[in-house]
Amino acid sequence: MNTLSTATTTTPAASPAERTRLVQEFAYRMRHHILDMGEVQGQGYVGQALGASEMFAVVYADQLNFRAEDPDWTSRDRFLLSTGHYAIGHYAALAEAGIVPVAELETYGSDDSRLPMSGMATYTPGMEISGGSLGHGLGVAVGTALGLRHQGSGSRVINFMSDGELDEGSTWEAAMGAHHHGLDNLTVLVDINALQADGKTDTVLRTEPVADKWAASGWFTQRVDGNDAAALVTAFDHAADPGQRQGRPVVILCDTRIGRGVPMLETREKAHFMRIEEHEWQLCREELTAGSEGQNR
Repeated sequence: MNTLSTATTTTPAASPAERTRLVQEFAYRMRHHILDMGEVQGQGYVGQALGASEMFAVVYADQLNFRAEDPDWTSRDRFLLSTGHYAIGHYAALAEAGIVPVAELETYGSDDSRLPMSGMATYTPGMEISGGSLGHGLGVAVGTALGLRHQGSGSRVINFMSDGELDEGSTWEAAMGAHHHGLDNLTVLVDINALQADGKTDTVLRTEPVADKWAASGWFTQRVDGNDAAALVTAFDHAADPGQRQGRPVVILCDTRIGRGVPMLETREKAHFMRIEEHEWQLCREELTAGSEGQNR
């Protein structure tokens, strides 16, 4: 495996520009970890994880209040991964955050590993809920946020979900419930990559205009380029403004590109579950590195 050094700090820098740089660097290292884990199995949900790297990175490098040495710290913010098959991306973030050892990523998807291919809370430090049938994560997040409020906790809940989950009626029931209870301690990130297991999202079940639907459900709604670290930092800053938020739960709709950072994967026809040939993994790393070097010139 081609393992990079790990950054464990999550303390926001003073300026938005510095915070953005930290998120970008975190996401870049995440993508290398994702490719390393994907190579262990030779396949997997690599495309989604690459596409959502900035989303994970802004949470763990800029927003989440946690203790790497104590993942069950009572006062932690909760990050709920509704899309259990994105676990490969979450593990990369947990490794960069210092919660899971980088060396342990080599065990991804193996027998007796703490890092199964679909996220399971019983196995992995920092994994709050288990993945399964999609559409349940937001309901759990609403219950968690409500419970924390009843306890008098100042902890936040950040729920990561996918555009495919917007097909589920349970998602919209939970969205209305969050508004009904005024859960201003709840933020949802929706990965809009326009693809799900059965095909393109707009052909499976058209959900646009999705921003209007969230706003009509009573949420403070923003839509950004989910691969733009600066836009994500700004969106969280806007959401933290009480004058804009007005006591509402927050949703940030993130348009992303599957395989982001690795051009040869961005154009794969069968991208939901990728099978990548043995000789292609190093080519993927080289493209990722070359792209990063180009941005930094």
